[in-house]
Amino acid sequence: MSRIDSLPPLKDVIARHGIAAKKALGQNFLLDLNLTARIARAAGDLTGTDVLEVGPGPGGLTRGLLAEGARQVLAIEKDSRCLPALEEISEAYPGRLSVLNADALEVDPLAHLVPPIKIVANLPYNVGTELLVRWLTPREWPPAWESLTLMFQKEVAERIVAKAGDKAYGRLALLAQWRTDARIVLTLPPEAFSPPPKVHSAVVHLKALETPRFPADAKVLERVVAMAFNQRRKMLRAALKGLTPDLEDKLIAADIKPTDRAETVDLERFCALARIVAQ
Repeated sequence: MSRIDSLPPLKDVIARHGIAAKKALGQNFLLDLNLTARIARAAGDLTGTDVLEVGPGPGGLTRGLLAEGARQVLAIEKDSRCLPALEEISEAYPGRLSVLNADALEVDPLAHLVPPIKIVANLPYNVGTELLVRWLTPREWPPAWESLTLMFQKEVAERIVAKAGDKAYGRLALLAQWRTDARIVLTLPPEAFSPPPKVHSAVVHLKALETPRFPADAKVLERVVAMAFNQRRKMLRAALKGLTPDLEDKLIAADIKPTDRAETVDLERFCALARIVAQ
């Protein structure tokens, strides 16, 4: 499927508007509209749903989201060179696309959307992880969004879905899996992009849970996990030194050996430790 609407191919759009990808903005454009439609479908049924997209570039994924029936798409694009191309898409889908020329790290776009809300984006590599952490740590849970369908470098995607004992297991896995069901739904080679990045990419789908998987205070859990993985090669009795009085007794009470290392402790036991520390 090379065409999903009446608009021109993305290569033509990019050439006509002179939108060469900028490394400083973390840009790698996905030109195959078949692939952008697959990413849109990975987000589930978009009918009656508002969608937030960060970093639309020339609009390949934007077109996929609209073609798949999104009620409204709010696209945040920092690069003003892309605005004319996005305006053409807006004209082809009247009243369904709004574009915000802004830095996604400096605005609160969810205030402009009406639930149900999904976030779908081919995130710029240089801000992807920071945005994910922000979306996973709102003040209140459940969040305003129902799901996140996001493209990252494959290495980052593997960190999000990793389990205890995996090489990629760490803070990001615990943060994501505490509050969402996370899975990789699509892997893409470098040649799918223009310009081709040096690494493979992957799309992760994260569905928000109504309540966190195990009870724990969010701030305490984040502190415990951050300390544990900041010195991941150390035994936890050393890595968590200063966290709490009677540390070793509390580790044992959470079914964690003081000689364990962070990478071997699963989410449930980290949550148990956070509850004990909070008491």
